[in-house]
Parts: sequence; C-alpha cells; structure tokens
Amino acid sequence: MQTNLSEVAKRLPRAEEAERILRSCVHCGFCTATCPTYQLLGDELDGPRGRIYLIKQVLEGAPITASTQLHLDRCLTCRNCETTCPSGVKYHDLLDIGRAVVEQQVPRPLGQRLLHGGLRAVVPRPALFKALCRTGQALRPVLPAALTSKLPARVTAPGVRPAPRHSRRVLMLEGCVQPALSPNTNAAAARVLDRLGISVEPIREAGCCGAVDYHLNAQAQGLDRARRNIDAWWPAIEAGAEAIVQTASGCGAFVRDYGHLLEADPRYAAKAARVSALSRDLVEVLCEAPVEQLGLCAEQRVAFHCPCTLQHALKLGGAVEGLLTRLGFTLTAVPDGHLCCGSAGTYSLTQPELSRQLRDNRLNALESGRPQVIVTANIGCQAHLGGAGRTPVRHWVEIVDAGLGAG
Repeated sequence: MQTNLSEVAKRLPRAEEAERILRSCVHCGFCTATCPTYQLLGDELDGPRGRIYLIKQVLEGAPITASTQLHLDRCLTCRNCETTCPSGVKYHDLLDIGRAVVEQQVPRPLGQRLLHGGLRAVVPRPALFKALCRTGQALRPVLPAALTSKLPARVTAPGVRPAPRHSRRVLMLEGCVQPALSPNTNAAAARVLDRLGISVEPIREAGCCGAVDYHLNAQAQGLDRARRNIDAWWPAIEAGAEAIVQTASGCGAFVRDYGHLLEADPRYAAKAARVSALSRDLVEVLCEAPVEQLGLCAEQRVAFHCPCTLQHALKLGGAVEGLLTRLGFTLTAVPDGHLCCGSAGTYSLTQPELSRQLRDNRLNALESGRPQVIVTANIGCQAHLGGAGRTPVRHWVEIVDAGLGAG
C-alpha cells in the first residue's frame, strides 16, 4: 500500500516501523473474513482492512475524530487477521502505533477516562484486586448481575505448592488477576512440573507483565512494568534458570514481545531479547517432557477453548489439544475454534455488548460436543466464559493435576 507519512508522523519513535507495515498490506481483504467484530457488525471499518486504512489516514495527517477512536477501540487485538494474512502484515504493532496517536489527539469522555484509569489502578495490583474480589463475593447477593458475572462462582483453593528441589529450575509469572480468580492454576502447574523433575523458583518482585497498561494506551507505563520484571528475573536468569513460564497466554504473548518493544532502549534491549527468548507457555514445557510416565487418570470429556493469544500470537494452536490427547483425555470437536471468546484483556469491560455476543457464540460452539468441562489456557478467557454460568470452565493444567491425584 502506497503511504506518505505526514511530517509530524515521521517524527514518531516508531515511524519507520509503521510505514513498513502499511506498505506490506496489499488490501486483499482475506483478514476481513476472519475478523470477529466484522462478522458481528458488518462494517468495513470494524475489520482489519478498514482499521489499517484509518491508521494510514491518521499517519498521513487526516483529521482524527471520535469515530476513528471508536473503530480502533472495537478491535479485540485477537490477531486472527495475522494468522490469515498472506503478506505477513504485523497488524497488532500498527494498531498500537495508531491507537497511541489517536489517544493523544482525541479526548475521551469522562466515563471512559474513569473506567480506563480504574482498570489500570486495580488490575495490575494483585493484592488490591484480591481484596476487591473478596468484598464482591461478600456483597454478591446485592450486586447487579453485570458485576456478579465477573466474579467466579467457586474458587478452588491452591493446595500445597512444592518447594524448589530439582536442578532444573524455571521462573513463573504469577499474574495479576489469576491469584484471585483461579489461585489453583499456578499451584497446579508447579505440582505437575515438580513431578517431571522441574522446580519453580519464586520471584516475588516480579509483577504485572505490563499488558493492561500498554493495551489501555498507557504504553510508557506498560514498558516500565516490563523493565521492572526484567530486573526482578535477571539474577535468576544469570544463575541458570532455563525458562520463564506463563500459565496465562495473554501474559505470555506480551512477555514474548518484550524484545521487540524495548529494542530501542539501550539499557534494556539485550536483556529484553534474552527474556523473550526464555519465555515459554506452560504447554511448551510439558510437550517436551515425558508426560506419559505420569500415570494420569483421565476420564473426562473436555472441550478446549484455544485463546487467541495462544494460537494467533504465540502460534501454539493445537499444542494443548495434542498434550491432553497424549494424556488420555477425550476432546470434543469445537467448530470455528479460531474465533475469539470476547474476553481480550479488559475488552469485556470496555466493550460489554460485543464481548457478550462473542462469548455466547463461543460457548454454543464449545458446548456442541456436550463436554463435562471446558478448559482453556488464559485466565481472561476462563473468567469470561465461566461468567455465563453454563458449563464449568477451568485451566487445562488443573484437570491434569487432578488426574495425577487420582492416579
């Protein structure tokens, strides 16, 4: 696509990257067919091709309006379009660049500013988020349905987490909301890894991966969180930790991007690239391990919801399904498995109507094979799908861990 950046846009830190991405798009439209918001709304500007055109206009100096902001806000950043694109367009990077420019020039209404600010103040702080969740559970009978659907109906206690004892050591990103909404997930992962001779070394100083800030257009703050995590992990990396494991694919996708996002930072570029290289989703670690020797008792019919960040960002579509099949689980067929559930980080709060439609469509597909349980690989998807109060939804490592207890 021919592009002529304005003089203002040429001075942006990522101007060359934006121009390169725009020129790589041939406007073929294959992406439109797989875009969840285009499927719902039928508006070209609510599909990747239309949004790319809007960003092109912004960077070429055209007036920026609230309508431009709305169409960019409606994007889930599911990256389905990137999987579909024959030209390899790095759409999510272009979207980040475009959103940052629009955010600077289009003032948001007060309600949106309060919502975004509140999410950034609460979600990245695990202790505060947990306290608010406990308060919400106590007040559940008097809360409106829109709020109670965001709280888990049942929280599984984490159980015993094994102390480090093996020569093979990994680090684990604990996450922001997962310790409150699904505290058993990381404990279950640590127990499974321990059975395979791998210890999880706790790094308490590591915090939010930075994705919440970054994707709510506070990009500088998101990158500051990334730097703090790098600093927290670095001594253990130098001491021989072999991987940084994530049990939430949304966090994993962002950590995997540290190297790219910080490549222009002379102090952190090399360290960020090293962290990205060490980043592993839990399924990658277990797929390389002799899991058959665990003697798992797997008797459930399971539907797997593959998060967008797992299949489109990390390119691990089919990995969890393959692992669960190796372990003896019966997986039901799931139509349109490439589509988004509508969680998309904070999207279910910033775009509730669209998010709810996508969730219900996804649940209908997941439940079509009559599974006993739905499993997934990202806490956002887990909470969002579970909030409908239909089939139980858990992280896949929890059912693996439970099967070990029965075996």
